[in-house]
Amino acid sequence: MDELDVLIIGGGLVGASLAIALDNAGLRVALAEASASRLDLQASEDERNLALARASVNALESLGVLDARSPITPIRRVHVSRRGEFGALRLDAQALGLPSLGAVIPARELGNALLRRLERCASLLRLAPAQASVIEPAPAAVAVELGTPEGTRRLRARLVVGADGTGSFVREALGIAVRRDDYAQSAIVTTVHCERALEGQAYERFTDTGPLALLPLGERRAGLVLSVPRSQAAATAALDDAAFIDCVQQRFGWRAGRLTRPGRRQAFPLARVIAERTHGQRCVLVGNAAQTVHPLGAQGFNLGLRDALTLAELLRETAQSGTDPGAGDLLERHDERRRGDRAATTAFSDDLVRLMGNPFLPLRLARMAGFHLAERIEPLKRQIALRGMGFRGDVSHWGLMQ
Repeated sequence: MDELDVLIIGGGLVGASLAIALDNAGLRVALAEASASRLDLQASEDERNLALARASVNALESLGVLDARSPITPIRRVHVSRRGEFGALRLDAQALGLPSLGAVIPARELGNALLRRLERCASLLRLAPAQASVIEPAPAAVAVELGTPEGTRRLRARLVVGADGTGSFVREALGIAVRRDDYAQSAIVTTVHCERALEGQAYERFTDTGPLALLPLGERRAGLVLSVPRSQAAATAALDDAAFIDCVQQRFGWRAGRLTRPGRRQAFPLARVIAERTHGQRCVLVGNAAQTVHPLGAQGFNLGLRDALTLAELLRETAQSGTDPGAGDLLERHDERRRGDRAATTAFSDDLVRLMGNPFLPLRLARMAGFHLAERIEPLKRQIALRGMGFRGDVSHWGLMQ
């Protein structure tokens, strides 16, 4: 039976980032991945794209994940507006004295970068494919059974980290309930070609039927996230290219000129899922296992990465001091450090979806007044920009301003 200090269950973006952050920490760490990962070398325009906050870019660069091979596109400006209403909020990195507000990277390419970095981890035990089937916390360690092609593999870990996504098995095994809010919307994800080069410009556009985001990818390509009522999602995704572009153009407008050449469309149902607590006996949840939020503002992965890096900091401290990585006081400290950011970010994304999508006339007037004030009060605009860049609350040392 393997004896571990830390077992990370879930080899997605957040779980892999945590494993990398624990490299050479002096801990016995294993990463259990549901499927065997491999580099995806097939270039494609038809894929999800991630908006990384500035703090996330800093952290991933510091960890050696993002390098010269990583095709990231800097976000230099952000334009936020509401269809049919006056006013807009414009954030500019140059005005803040920064090279960028963040960056856009295809999810496939971030996955590739994480895999390359995982391969350089000196002492990490990678278990793939391996699916958790039993989790039994006890005072001294957690007994875990993993299903593998060779049969059941049994381990004992002083700490188990659930990084296994929205439908987390770890969370379920711990009996942690969730609060679920269904937005009755779906996000249609694709790419488009823009008549005008975006040159680092990102757009967030609110409409009566849901928000729309346009993210710069270079060479006049842009990542598109279009939210529509779920009842319309299948029909909208199935439109021919011309009809789909007309639908997007009607909602977005013409700031990027004529949009053309949409990629393959994928629709994802949107809901907020919040775990009522983030830890149990010798177990802790991070990323989507702890909270799944609306993709508005691209907060999901960025929030999960902050969960993981804060935990990594605490675990590296335990390794240096020789204390127990699964001790209750450590998990309480992680919860305390993450509580404010987690609550503020999940509430902000939810409030923004509901308030910006409501056509009630008094709210429309309040939104226009809010845009007017935010655009003209520089300290407020700077604070909005810093929060959007991930510089909120207790930032891990990897994500600090560079």
